Amino acid sequence: MSTAGLSVPFLEPIEVADSRDFLRSLWSSDLAMDLGTANTLIYAKNRGIILNEPSVVAIEEGSGKTLAVGHAAKDIFGKTSRSIRCIRPMKDGVIADFEMTSLMISFMLNQVRKKWSLRKPRIVIGIPSGITQVEKKAVIDAALCSGASKVLLVEEPMAAALGAGLPVDRPVGSMIIDIGGGTTEVAILAMNGTIYSHSIRVAGDEMDEAVQRQIRRVFGLQVGIFEAERIKLILGSALPSGRQRSMSVFGRDIANGIPRQIEINDDFVREALNEPLSAIISSVVTALEQTTPEVAQDIVAQGIHLAGGGALLRGLTERLQRETGIPFTRAADPLSCVVRGVGRVVENLKEMHVLCISQ
Repeated sequence: MSTAGLSVPFLEPIEVADSRDFLRSLWSSDLAMDLGTANTLIYAKNRGIILNEPSVVAIEEGSGKTLAVGHAAKDIFGKTSRSIRCIRPMKDGVIADFEMTSLMISFMLNQVRKKWSLRKPRIVIGIPSGITQVEKKAVIDAALCSGASKVLLVEEPMAAALGAGLPVDRPVGSMIIDIGGGTTEVAILAMNGTIYSHSIRVAGDEMDEAVQRQIRRVFGLQVGIFEAERIKLILGSALPSGRQRSMSVFGRDIANGIPRQIEINDDFVREALNEPLSAIISSVVTALEQTTPEVAQDIVAQGIHLAGGGALLRGLTERLQRETGIPFTRAADPLSCVVRGVGRVVENLKEMHVLCISQ
């Protein structure tokens, strides 16, 4: 009997491939993590970025019960009763509260792990280049306590460069600046190694705090840290943009404690941001002064690349170019550069294991 024209779906190759993918997924549980001061991102092997949440935890004060993590915790930050405490367990790119960091990682891993996974995940984590051995051990211990079977570390500048698509494996000097929430990493890389690396604890959080201080000093108004972040995102810039922008800001009057509203413009915010931006520019200039003539030639030829959330600040690439005379390029999707770079290590762990650093 002829079967021409009959459909036999269970024999189609795609069904076989799907079943093989499912069987592989039972064992393939490798993850990459960007454990950031402001946000934590997780990348799963063969799946891409599967989680992007603020690094915030809310717990019940008496019992220590976890009430919320990530976006849900950030939404209630500063709006809870005394029985609930909201915590940002990361500070300046490192663990400030070990217990809360472990709890946060564990919660996020439970969110992303497949229910049918047969083993605990191996995790590769991006860390700032300037942290101490004690701080590295704290990251490893927190991840192991959260359910990881093995933890490897990759320095964030290398991860950011991989995520930005720079040729770090070639004999060409590549320069990357990763402006995160807690740290700014300035590095020059080549041949899968670091020629120069420097980390300063001035980044997005310091910009937010600078806005807070300026509003307090000029207007006598106390605003929350996330309100300062919102102001930075809306009005923040490194250079004048031509058309002035303004917005309403709400806070608590320091003198009498009564809520009050003020109006501020981008000139005001730019003045507040000048100090942290000057510190970042100074670290870039210092790095350029340390380069050899050969590496300097490569940097001038291909420019300097910006990654991290701070790279999104208006006019930053133009100001850096004006200050150094070298072209700057902002990476595509700078917020996820580090986790995508660590993800590349996870996807090719056998070949890229050399990029991982030892405890």
